[in-house]
Amino acid sequence: MTKFRKLNRPTGHRMSMLRTMVSQLVKHERIETTVAKAKEVRRLADNMVQLGKEGTLCAARRAAAFVRGDDVIHKLFTELAYRYKDRAGGYTRLLRTRIRVGDAAPMAYIEFIDRENELRQSKPPTPVPQQRAPLDPWTRSQLMRQFAPPKAEKASESEN
Repeated sequence: MTKFRKLNRPTGHRMSMLRTMVSQLVKHERIETTVAKAKEVRRLADNMVQLGKEGTLCAARRAAAFVRGDDVIHKLFTELAYRYKDRAGGYTRLLRTRIRVGDAAPMAYIEFIDRENELRQSKPPTPVPQQRAPLDPWTRSQLMRQFAPPKAEKASESEN
């Protein structure tokens, strides 16, 4: 099993809390929590979306063993799997919001990207640079000579 932040909780409580938070994130598509918890939820939520994209019976059973509720599983394997079918990863976004009044804990929104009413628009995909044809060695050496800086002569040789 992978290592999680301890979040000052016993293991059973921590895993139960993270399972509930992932389920609520899938259900509501945005939740507000502390930054440390949001970073842990992000890892688990991205894994659940990956299982939804697989779409196999094994993936459905693995997701059902983690998230809570049949409606959450249905949403993972239909709506979210369709929405992120062309995306390789990075399904969630973490936006820091405020400092909580009671204990000064930094708070953050965690939300799925590419959805309605998102807090910040997704960045457009980076364009793929065009491939240039490789140059033959002679042409490459001529271009290197043309654009190379001139060599400076030593001052002692020019005085003699």
